Amino acid sequence: MERAPQGSGAVAAVERLVERYWSALEARDWAALAATLAEDVVYELPQTRERVRGRDAYLDFNATFPGDWHIRPQRLVAGAAGAVGKILLQDGEERLTAITFFEVAEGRIVRLEEYWPEPYEPPARASRSVERT
Repeated sequence: MERAPQGSGAVAAVERLVERYWSALEARDWAALAATLAEDVVYELPQTRERVRGRDAYLDFNATFPGDWHIRPQRLVAGAAGAVGKILLQDGEERLTAITFFEVAEGRIVRLEEYWPEPYEPPARASRSVERT
């Protein structure tokens, strides 16, 4: 996983918190996941206009999510009060990318805002400066 350079102790603590969150989510260890979340955590999915309020509701949201999905963290950029992370999710042949904004207070995740961008074809252009990957 790619990481920005570590900063203060507070930044390292946020990094460890998000890594524990991802590990618990991948393992479907709901007790360990609960330990990373504030009781009044809010999870927002702007693209689908969904909001989940509260730790128990968030655990239920994930525990009942269909499929045999697995996540692989790709990148984490943390600050003292939060982080931005990128994961790859795979469910069978389907591969998706998620970008998550984490807000942290008192050692717990208090808010998550998540986006699931999909690849698309760029517009035609005359520039030779763009490389397709």
